[in-house]
Amino acid sequence: MTHRWRVVISAPYARPCLERYQRILTEAGCDVVAACATERLDEEQLLALLPGVHGIICGDDRLTARVLAAASDLRVISKWGTGIDSIDLDEANRRGIVVRNTPNAFSEPLADTVMGYVLVFARQLDRMNAEMHRGTWQKPQLRALGEQTMGIVGVGNCGRAVARRAAAFGVRLLGTDLVEIPGDVKRATGLEQVPLETLLRESDIVSLNCTLTPSSFHLINDVTLSAMKPTAFLINTCRGPVVEESALEDALVNGRLAGAALDVFEEEPLPADSILRSLPNCWLAPHNANSGVAAAERVHENTIRMLLESLSASSPSSLPESSALRCPAPDR
Repeated sequence: MTHRWRVVISAPYARPCLERYQRILTEAGCDVVAACATERLDEEQLLALLPGVHGIICGDDRLTARVLAAASDLRVISKWGTGIDSIDLDEANRRGIVVRNTPNAFSEPLADTVMGYVLVFARQLDRMNAEMHRGTWQKPQLRALGEQTMGIVGVGNCGRAVARRAAAFGVRLLGTDLVEIPGDVKRATGLEQVPLETLLRESDIVSLNCTLTPSSFHLINDVTLSAMKPTAFLINTCRGPVVEESALEDALVNGRLAGAALDVFEEEPLPADSILRSLPNCWLAPHNANSGVAAAERVHENTIRMLLESLSASSPSSLPESSALRCPAPDR
């Protein structure tokens, strides 16, 4: 069969599964190219790759206005996951490029990760384990979660999943968002919506669960960090640039913040010489808070389904009958 669509798959999580979905893509008339990206493709890589391409299954690739202007054949951007802040949506819309994603794709496993850090901070599990292995028998003073106040910045799908878990532990919850948080969420979790300043001042733990927008860029900076308790902890599992890393480094080094857990960074992968790597009060992970086997499988299927649906809609007569979609919708 003659291939009708040229498709690039650059999302790092999707590439290892390509063989399992190759038949579906081939029957749909797709000629697939797997692009090697450790985390994401930059502008120059995309400029060289996208000419003549009709669809892309991407991760956090930098699909800027300049890239989209050069991709004259591009019809569909199917994002593996939820966040689309790396895509110039205005330019895509202007050029008639369809952008699809999977909202609420990883809220549950991500919230599990947040609560894992909350427990580490309050119960010092890693510290006691390390000291026991070193032969030390020492009992630090710990905190019960019911004695803690947790602030959630961004109470969307991820923030609400965090709130549900924290509420079960008896944590006092504060939340801040640009929009009114639904009443049923507040009633179910006991969360109180407050301004950011109040949340930072009163919270023992602050979890960042907002999207990256111009208003949230460097939301956590020297000024906002100074508003936090020196005994407080910060957790960032949303987007790296929400935190100004140089300001955070200074706060951690100089004891203005007790600790931080970072899954995301301003530059990814995190540079080998980053000061954060040397700080014992900073827990680090390689942008993996969303990891979950079942969730990833749903996103694999949904991302391919969205790609094929959108390609078909852009030119219905060009797809053969044998290309009927076999990938189930994500809410199966």
